[in-house]
Amino acid sequence: MLFMVIETFRNQNGKAVYRKLRDAGRGLPDGLKFVSSYVTADLGRCFQLMETDDITLFQQWIADWQEVVEFEVVPVVEGKTTREALTPLL
Repeated sequence: MLFMVIETFRNQNGKAVYRKLRDAGRGLPDGLKFVSSYVTADLGRCFQLMETDDITLFQQWIADWQEVVEFEVVPVVEGKTTREALTPLL
């Protein structure tokens, strides 16, 4: 499944987040796949598309990052897939 991870940097401290990333890496458990990310211009939030079939992998990853980031994890589906699923109902 795909997930949109919305990260809010604590105290809008993007430097702390990127310092941890530089020093320790992304720290993803096996089975949690990073797809892409987008950071707001003010360095306050990051939107990451990730993929996994095991939601507990998010719990492991979040536990390691929660001192610098607040997380919201939202299951998502590509618009094309949604359109195909809804077409018979339209």
